[in-house]
Amino acid sequence: MHNADDSRPLGKGMLIIFWILVLSVLTWGFSSWEAERNNPNANPNSTNFSSYREVVLDSNRQHHYVANGLINRSKVTFLLDTGATDVVIPEALANKLKLVKGASQVAHTANGNVRVYTTTIDRLQLGSIELKNVRASINPGMRGSAVLLGMSALSAVEFRQTNGQLILRQYL
Repeated sequence: MHNADDSRPLGKGMLIIFWILVLSVLTWGFSSWEAERNNPNANPNSTNFSSYREVVLDSNRQHHYVANGLINRSKVTFLLDTGATDVVIPEALANKLKLVKGASQVAHTANGNVRVYTTTIDRLQLGSIELKNVRASINPGMRGSAVLLGMSALSAVEFRQTNGQLILRQYL
């Protein structure tokens, strides 16, 4: 005869597995939602016309423009910064991207003077906008992995802000 008490450990095990799965799905969903709030431009909206390429970015909850893009065909996250003279890359990321560290110089930032190193980005992409031979700086003191997309790149495109969106246009 089969005793009903024999199935209790199996039932408890299945209940534990169920709750682990539920918590895993909720955690994944929350982190995806949070990532979307921080970077609503994981896949920037691009349109190509005969005379120009246009990328429309939505601002995040802090009213910043954050977008995924490429440096030399490697995925990066850009934070658009019109106050930055150059594109600025954290040193750890620059090493992963195999960027060549050039001359040392002093950059004047909102946080004071910092030592940076010149470099050149062969190819920078944001949506369908593609820039070549972009002047950049490698910053050894910069934390995180976001790349500041400064004026050395932004001056090559027309941009305007309206209704929580930034419209970038590259004329061909």
